[in-house]
Amino acid sequence: MFNIPNILTLIRLGLIPVFIMLFYMPSDMSNFYAAIVFVIAALTDLLDGYLARKLKLTTKFGAFLDPVADKIIVCTALVLIVEHYSLYRDVLYPHLGKFITIPAMIIIAREITVSALREWMAELGKRANVAVSWIGKWKTTIQLVAISGLIWRYNEVMIYAGVVALIIATVLTIWSMLIYLKAGFVYMKEDK
Repeated sequence: MFNIPNILTLIRLGLIPVFIMLFYMPSDMSNFYAAIVFVIAALTDLLDGYLARKLKLTTKFGAFLDPVADKIIVCTALVLIVEHYSLYRDVLYPHLGKFITIPAMIIIAREITVSALREWMAELGKRANVAVSWIGKWKTTIQLVAISGLIWRYNEVMIYAGVVALIIATVLTIWSMLIYLKAGFVYMKEDK
């Protein structure tokens, strides 16, 4: 149960309070440090999955904990940036926060929907029909880049690039969710 990939996942969970503390710390560099912690957490996600497959260290505990840790850190980051940008007043566009809040709601709703779908499909023995697709991987990558930029917020260019990336990630979020729902819908139509 406590192998290297699972320890990395537990470290990712342990980084969440550190990330929150740094995000709220009243310092000129706190947003940079919060972004670094978020990126480290994202990299541990890549590394733990790679090591689990490469070293054949997959466990039921890891299969449960890894997606939970991913969703908790992403949802936490989204809530924090929504809060920050709801108070943020940009000179060029004072309502910038709406372009973060709406994508954040869509991303969180998609995570809940796809998690429920995967759980339901697993009960039917059809979990492989809703496995992660290449669209989901691109969505996750662009989403993590967007969130990192919106946490760091080094300058206006980074903020606007982060918003654009978040919107692109949201389009991919909707696309991937529709693909997963289509795969599951076949089984929803069946009578017991």
